[in-house]
Amino acid sequence: MQLTKLNTRLNTLTIFRSFLDDPIVKKLHTLLERCDVSAYCDFVSALYQETANFSNYVSQFMMNDENFYVKIRARGIDQSDVIEQCLKEDLTILEEISSLTSDQVKATLTDWNGKDFLPNWETAPYNFLDNYSKKLEALPFSGYGIFAKYHMFTFSNGNILPARYPDPQNLSQLSGYARERTQVLQNTEVLLGKGIASNILLYGDAGTGKSSTIKAVANQYKDRGLRLIEVKKNQLYQLPDILEELAENPLKFIIFIDDLSFTSNDDNFSALKAILEGGVTTCGRNTVIYATSNRRHLVKETMTERSGDELYLNDTLQETMSLAARFGLTITFQRPDKDAYIDIVKHLAKEYSVVLPEDELIEKAEAFAIRHSGRSPRTAKHFIELQKAGL
Repeated sequence: MQLTKLNTRLNTLTIFRSFLDDPIVKKLHTLLERCDVSAYCDFVSALYQETANFSNYVSQFMMNDENFYVKIRARGIDQSDVIEQCLKEDLTILEEISSLTSDQVKATLTDWNGKDFLPNWETAPYNFLDNYSKKLEALPFSGYGIFAKYHMFTFSNGNILPARYPDPQNLSQLSGYARERTQVLQNTEVLLGKGIASNILLYGDAGTGKSSTIKAVANQYKDRGLRLIEVKKNQLYQLPDILEELAENPLKFIIFIDDLSFTSNDDNFSALKAILEGGVTTCGRNTVIYATSNRRHLVKETMTERSGDELYLNDTLQETMSLAARFGLTITFQRPDKDAYIDIVKHLAKEYSVVLPEDELIEKAEAFAIRHSGRSPRTAKHFIELQKAGL
C-alpha cells in the first residue's frame, strides 16, 4: 500500500482516535508525510525506547486504549450497527499500520542512497479483530485502560495512579491467623461473585499482619478481576469522586485505608462515616472498603473527653464509636502467644531457607522478641531476615 494512502487511512481512525496523539505515532505520521531519513530515524529512535517490534506496540495500544466503545461495552450495553462497523474498520487500519515494515518505508525515502546504514524495526502477524473480540469477552476479569495493565493503585491529586512496583506479598508467606484471613478471603469471594460483600475493619496490635493480609488477598485474586486502590486518611473526603469513577467499571475494587484513626474534630471522620452508611454516595456492588487500625473505635480519646462536662455525654460517646460500628465485619488480630509466635518463626525460617537447630532457633527468636517490640509476625519476620543476612 502506498504510504500516502496509509497515512490518509490513519487519519480516519474514529474509535481509536487517541492513537493519533501517541508520541511515537506522531513521529510515524511525520515520517509518512516527509519520507526523509531524519524523520525515519526520529521514529525508530522513539520506537526503540519502548520496543523493537512495531506490531507489538500497536497491539498493546489497541488492547489498553480507554475509548468510549470499551467503556460502554463494559457496562453490558450493545452498540449500534454503524458503530460496530466503525470498530471493524478501525481495527483493520491498525492491523495494516502494524504490519508496515522498515524496508517498505526505506524504499520511499527521498534522500537515502541505499548504501548508508539505517536501523530496522520488527513486525509480527496479528489478528486485531479476533484479539479485540477476546478482550471484550474478558472485560470482567482483565478490565481496560490502566486497570488492564496494573492491579494495585494509589490516589493522588484527584487521580488514580498505578503502583508500578506493588508489594508482592502472597498468602503462602503468611503464617498464623488462619481464621482471621479466611474471613477476609470469604468476603472477597462474595465481592467477586454476585453477592453483596461487607466493608471490613481489621483491628488489632501492630505488626500482626493486617495490611499484609489485604495486599496478599489483592495479589491472590488479581487474575479474577480484583484491583486495590490505597487511599490515605487525609484523602477520604474525595472518596465519593473515586466511587463515582469506579461505579460502572466491570472490575471489583478494594479501597484500602491503612492505619486508620481520627482525632475528635477530624472532618475525614464524617466523610468516611457517610460513605459507609448514610450518605448519598456509597460503595457500589463492585467496591468494598478494607481498613486497618490499631484502635478499636478509631477515634483518639482522652480521659477528659470521656468524663467531660458535655450535657449529653452519652451522645458524644456514641458518635465516637459509630464509625467502627458501620463496618459490616470487624476482624481482630491479637498478638500471638509463645506457641503461635514460634510456629510463625518456624514457617518463615522454612520460607527463607534459614537452617538452625530448633532449640537454638526458638531461643534466639524469643530473645529477639524481648529486645524488640514483643511477639508478633512482624518481629518474627525481622528476626528471620536478620538470620538470613547472617547478622
